Amino acid sequence: MAEYYTYVIASLPMLIFGAKPPFSYEGFLQLCVGFIPERERLILAEIPHAGEHPYGGIHGALDAWYEFDRDLRNELVKIRAVRKKADPVKYMRLDDGYVEPYITHIALAACRNVSVLEAERTLDQERWNKLEEIAAGHFFDFDFLAVYAFKLLILLRWENIRLAEKAALLDKTLKAIEAGRA
Repeated sequence: MAEYYTYVIASLPMLIFGAKPPFSYEGFLQLCVGFIPERERLILAEIPHAGEHPYGGIHGALDAWYEFDRDLRNELVKIRAVRKKADPVKYMRLDDGYVEPYITHIALAACRNVSVLEAERTLDQERWNKLEEIAAGHFFDFDFLAVYAFKLLILLRWENIRLAEKAALLDKTLKAIEAGRA
C-alpha cells in the first residue's frame, strides 16, 4: 500500500515549464527531511546522478520515466548516427526493441529544428508533458514527489542556460568595449 505525504506535497509550490525554479534541488530535498522515509529521500537524492534506472520495479513513476527517457535517447542516437554515418548500437542503452511511435516523432521534430537551443526546449517540453502524464492520479504519494523532482531538474537546467546566456553576453560586450579602447 502506498504511503501518502500530504503535508510536504501540499506545501510544495506548483512548477510551470519555463518558469523560474522556486528553490534548488538541495532545497527540495531539505523540505522532504522528516516528512518522508529516509529510503525514499535517498532515492530522490540519487535522481540527478542516476544515468540508468537504479531502482527498477520499486516505483511506477520512476519505471515509466526511465523507460520514456531511455527510448527518447535511443531514438535521438539513431537519428544522429545516420547523420554521422556511425553505428548507433554502440551508443544505445539496452531496451526491449519496441518504441512508441510518438517518441520517434518527438526525436525527429527536435532533430529537424535548426536551433540547438530550440530543439532542446522542444525535447524538455515533451519530457515535461510525459511527466504530467505519469503524475496523473498521483496526488500525495512518492510517485508525485519523483515526478516533481524530475520537473524541478528541468527547470533548474533552463535556469542555468538562462544565466549562462547572460554571462556569455556580458563577456562578449566587455570584450568589445575593451577592443574599442585599444
